[in-house]
Amino acid sequence: MRQCLLPVLAACLWWAPACAEPDSVAIAVIDFDYVNTSGEQRDEAREHEARLNAFMAALKADLGRQARFRLVTPTCRPDPCMPSGTISGDLMAASRHAGADILILGGIHKMSTLVQWAKVEVIDARTGHALFDKLFTFRGDTDDSWQRAERFISEEIIAARV
Repeated sequence: MRQCLLPVLAACLWWAPACAEPDSVAIAVIDFDYVNTSGEQRDEAREHEARLNAFMAALKADLGRQARFRLVTPTCRPDPCMPSGTISGDLMAASRHAGADILILGGIHKMSTLVQWAKVEVIDARTGHALFDKLFTFRGDTDDSWQRAERFISEEIIAARV
């Protein structure tokens, strides 16, 4: 029995690195911008702020549950980090300084009562090259419609194998 133990242990140690999970990819997820040009009479700013906050928390949680991702948080001045329509050198530098391999940013635009767009970019933080750049549309402006959009977007990012 003891004679078999050493060869089995040696084989396990030999194969362990090949079977181990690859190193995780550090991702920085920047809170999305929100724009409402629907022209609706009622002020929905509070509802949209709450929905955007819930959307971002869910997106970070969904991506963070993936074994291959490790969330990092860049520090920007002024705080918080905001994409403000373009990818600035400061945002890229802050992401790299936080150890990010990948930068995820975007925005949501409510164009009408029923239609919203979500623009999502996944950028290689080391090179600045886009790895994923998609425009999603979703219908409705309810908690449920935002949650469905977030789930779909997180699934698309995960499926892209960035």
